[in-house]
Amino acid sequence: MGTHRSRPDQSRGVFETFLVTDGRPVELAAHLERLSRSLLALYSAEVPPGTEEAVCDAARETPLGRLRLTVVPTKGKVTSSVRVTAIEPAIVFPEAGVRVTPLTVAGGWGAHKWVDRGALEPAGNGSLPLVVDHDLTTVLEASRANVFIVEGDRLVTPPADGRILPGVTRARLLQLLTVREEVVSLDRLADADEVFLTGSVRGVEAVSVCGGRRIWVPGPVSRAVAARLKRHWEGEQ
Repeated sequence: MGTHRSRPDQSRGVFETFLVTDGRPVELAAHLERLSRSLLALYSAEVPPGTEEAVCDAARETPLGRLRLTVVPTKGKVTSSVRVTAIEPAIVFPEAGVRVTPLTVAGGWGAHKWVDRGALEPAGNGSLPLVVDHDLTTVLEASRANVFIVEGDRLVTPPADGRILPGVTRARLLQLLTVREEVVSLDRLADADEVFLTGSVRGVEAVSVCGGRRIWVPGPVSRAVAARLKRHWEGEQ
C-alpha cells in the first residue's frame, strides 16, 4: 500500500468534469452548484459571469465528449476556461471492471475537485488509487470516483464528511436509490458482494480487483444501478 502525505495546491484552482451527450452537458446545474460552493469556500468568489453559457456553447457541437471547466484564482479574482474532448462510447457505463490499489492519504484529498491531483493519478499498470485514510483501513474514495459496496440487498457508500469529494453522480444515486452512508473498511470492502465506482463521465464502473485482496465479476446490482442512472441522464434531455 502506497502513502501520500502532501496537500493539494489551492493556487492551481478547481475544476468540474461533465459528460456531454448530443451537445448537452449532463447534470449542468448540479456541477455549477458544487463549483459555486468550492469557489466561495476557497476564494470568497462567485462563478465567473458567462460560465454556464460558455459550457453550453462548448458542448453544443459534441455528440459524445468530456468537458472540463477549470477555474483558477488570478490577482484577486477567479478566471475560467473550458475544454471539450470527444470520447469513445465504451468509456460511458463501461462493461469491463476496473482495478484499484489502496493508497494512504491522511485526512483524504478533501471536499473540492482540485486541479492539483497530487499522487492520485492512475498507476502505470492502469490501476486506480483507492484513497484510504491514515488509519490504513477507512476507505474514502477512488482517485476519479466515489465508492459504493453491495452487501446483499444493501448499498453502502462512505459518508461525505469533508474527506471525500461529494460527487455529483454519488448525490444523484442517493436521491434515486436507498443508500446507507457508513464507514467502509478495507476488510468490509473486500467482503462485499460487489463494488462499483461512480463518476460524472463513466457513470457506474464495476471494480474487478482490489490490490490483490479480492477479485469480483461485474454483478447484477452494479448493472441495475447503471441502468437506473442511464435512464435518469437520458430523461434530462
